[in-house]
Amino acid sequence: MILSILLSLILIVLGMIHLNWVIGGKFGYVESLPTKENGERVLNPKKIDSAIIGIGLIAFGIFYMIESGLIEYSLPEWIIKYGGWIIPIIFLLRAVGEFKYVGFFKSVRKTDFGKLDTKLFSPLCLIIGILGIIIQLIK
Repeated sequence: MILSILLSLILIVLGMIHLNWVIGGKFGYVESLPTKENGERVLNPKKIDSAIIGIGLIAFGIFYMIESGLIEYSLPEWIIKYGGWIIPIIFLLRAVGEFKYVGFFKSVRKTDFGKLDTKLFSPLCLIIGILGIIIQLIK
């Protein structure tokens, strides 16, 4: 239960950060986008992209709140069964990355994003993935 609550809080806070960008917030926005060595952005997300990610992260957080029993709601069994594995797999894949700009195995490491990704973003994704798997295995 404690792990589910912790994971819920992490995911909801991340979702809120993304939704903050939708309404014009700047906190962490530039730092969260991968760049090439020359500073050119690799991604140029639109507000709708941030909204989709933000809503998805909050939905994942709510999923774990339901799992913990903090929220009383009966999800279909297939969502509980598969969602509990799909969510951590998404974050583990993000931690591994796409081998150029994102993840532990990226080749572009010396950009501002690359440094932050190594120190914060990828480890956070790895922790989320591991916690999700632990939750699945102990329930």
